Amino acid sequence: MNNTKGVKINTTIEKVTQDIIQRSHKSREDYLELMAQSQSDKPMRSQMGCTNLAHVQAASTNDEKLILKDTNKGHNLAIVSAYNDMLSAHQPYYRYPEKIKEYVYPFGASAQVASGVPAMCDGVTQGQAGMELSLFSRDVIALSTAVGLSHQAFDGMILLGICDKIVPGMLMGALRFGHMPGLFMPAGPMGTGISNASKAKVRQAHIQGKASEEALLESESKAYHSAGTCTFYGTANSNQMLLEAMGLMLPGSAFVQPDSDDRGKFNQLACKKLIELADDYQQFSLSKLVNEKSIVNALVVLLATGGSTNLTIHWVAIAKCAGIQITWQDIQTLSTVVPLLCKVYPNGPADINQFHQAGGTAWVFSQLLNAGLMYGDVLTVNGSGFYYYANRITFDSSRNELVYTKVVNQDATILASVETPFDETGGITQVLGNIGKAVIKVSAVPKDKWSIKAPARVFTDQLEVVAAYQAGLLQQDLVLVLKAQGPKSNGMPELHKLMPILANLQDEGFSVALLTDGRLSGASGKVLSAIHMVPEAASGGNIAKLLDGDMIEIDANSGVVNVLDVDLDSRDCKFEMPKNKGVGRELFSMFRRQVTPADEGAMSIAWDD
Repeated sequence: MNNTKGVKINTTIEKVTQDIIQRSHKSREDYLELMAQSQSDKPMRSQMGCTNLAHVQAASTNDEKLILKDTNKGHNLAIVSAYNDMLSAHQPYYRYPEKIKEYVYPFGASAQVASGVPAMCDGVTQGQAGMELSLFSRDVIALSTAVGLSHQAFDGMILLGICDKIVPGMLMGALRFGHMPGLFMPAGPMGTGISNASKAKVRQAHIQGKASEEALLESESKAYHSAGTCTFYGTANSNQMLLEAMGLMLPGSAFVQPDSDDRGKFNQLACKKLIELADDYQQFSLSKLVNEKSIVNALVVLLATGGSTNLTIHWVAIAKCAGIQITWQDIQTLSTVVPLLCKVYPNGPADINQFHQAGGTAWVFSQLLNAGLMYGDVLTVNGSGFYYYANRITFDSSRNELVYTKVVNQDATILASVETPFDETGGITQVLGNIGKAVIKVSAVPKDKWSIKAPARVFTDQLEVVAAYQAGLLQQDLVLVLKAQGPKSNGMPELHKLMPILANLQDEGFSVALLTDGRLSGASGKVLSAIHMVPEAASGGNIAKLLDGDMIEIDANSGVVNVLDVDLDSRDCKFEMPKNKGVGRELFSMFRRQVTPADEGAMSIAWDD
């Protein structure tokens, strides 16, 4: 098959895509049939009784009521917002709804806030009990999005979400209303603060007792200092990267800062584009935009940029909500042909602002498209064809239109070409063995640290690890095994407190690695970490049988994770289930009971009933 512009698609990319299409044939067919059925009654306001419609418009202005009453023309757009001012990335959304209403009115359209969804800041809950709600908040967000859209008074969706579980949750919920068009409207990153490397050094010094609480707080406050997304390339910015790679936001818009003039221009143009999509809703519905090719495009870009391992869970769940079944093996196979093109912290010293200035998403997309590693023949919110996204974007203010020019790499220390990549393979790899299956983010790990053979030190609580380190009990070669951290055990929290400890041990010359059924922050760095282990301990996985002193082998080069010289079948599972009480955790017992494994999306809600 040929890509657009005459470029032949890579045979491995094509094979993975065809495997996904065949595997998903029935579920995708069922999903599209549901969307077609939902689309048949369009616009939905025309099907409402007078009492229902009166409630829809009751609080609207007189001008808006004129639009809402005429159910045969004039689109009403749903705004689903994750605004709160605890999340720096979402604080700029405060005034977005009223601006959106201003932007759409000249086109004879109205907009209403359909729902607000919960949005927790993982930076606040890292290492705290609340982090055990974080993963499940994604499914709550999906349900909350669906509740808002279930009023069926809308012709399109504007999704205001950026951070870790929020984007996946919103997209999962929106896909169940995929008969309508929809797009994401980002807010952009905060300005560059203290370097990420400097921040990491203070964290490592603090865990050693060499930096005070005051010094740590001062450092962290210089890193996280204003409105906007955190500037490292963690889960939030990985979300934005993949949304743009799927054509679900305007080209070049992901990393434009909140207070820049271009931010407002992008937002205004996005509203215009959504109205155009609503005019042609049968072609540009969200269910058409999110398909097997756009999902593969997202996975390719995740690998090429060394993005967050969290997305190996979230994009499996997102795909399922569109009737598409992807696996970690798909990601692994793609990784063998997708080169690493970015060095953004934790994969390098640069932050996301420097990445954007160097050429950003346009450079990455242009390299991958020209090498046949992405599909160009897909629909986007910007129209037909993804190749528009592979250009440097400027604005023609007089016409409120994008101007496309050739992108140039402004900094070869941040961005590489396909011909001379930073690595020949992608930034995430899968490992398999007699313990189970896990993923490793290799993009930030030095090549000489990609394999280890060392005795296990086994824990079931990250605070126990901190205490052991501070007592001087971990100064040795080791594989730190932290079990009972999966979704069934305690909601699969990120294990942020482990990274400074393991980084210090590695800096002291010890060979160290992490093995866990839990998650790491999207900013996980230079220590070899086999995470998301399945089966997890609470499902009877072999990780539950590991004991202190077991010799563990992890090799990201050959893709193996094994315990050596141990008959695991002769051992019982040994771990203590977490208490799951307090800070609202007891309210999520149903989620823990029915959640699927990490490699199946860690989903606690049904998607195919």
